[in-house]
Amino acid sequence: MKPRGPWSQAQVDAFLREARLPIRLACLGQRGFPVLASLWFLPLEGRLWCATQRSASVARLLERDPRCAFEISPDAPPYRGVRGQASASLHPERGEEILRKLVSRYLGDSPTPFSRWLLERADSETAIALEPRSLLSWDFQERMGAAR
Repeated sequence: MKPRGPWSQAQVDAFLREARLPIRLACLGQRGFPVLASLWFLPLEGRLWCATQRSASVARLLERDPRCAFEISPDAPPYRGVRGQASASLHPERGEEILRKLVSRYLGDSPTPFSRWLLERADSETAIALEPRSLLSWDFQERMGAAR
């Protein structure tokens, strides 16, 4: 799948590798309205991986309906990022593995009270694999130069 927008696939891949931002994940709620969740993500194996507790609402909703949308972008100017649609699958057997990689990516390798707390709960995590179906990049850096 070729991404739409100003960035090449290599630029999209580089942004996803370097970004230490949460992914905003939208899934379909039980009443038919979209539900948003912010999660850490990791690009790996051609997918975007997240982890959450198996009992989390987002896990239950994605298990019921794997169709979702996502956005990864900073909150401050200059605005740029990647968004798309994906199919999600849950992988409880990889929950701890993906959580450990996410903790390292976002918090570093030195233990902190928060990282210890997250890893103490690792046995009840499930990994979420997002298989993108569409990708769109946008980049307003040039247009917003004065807003930096």
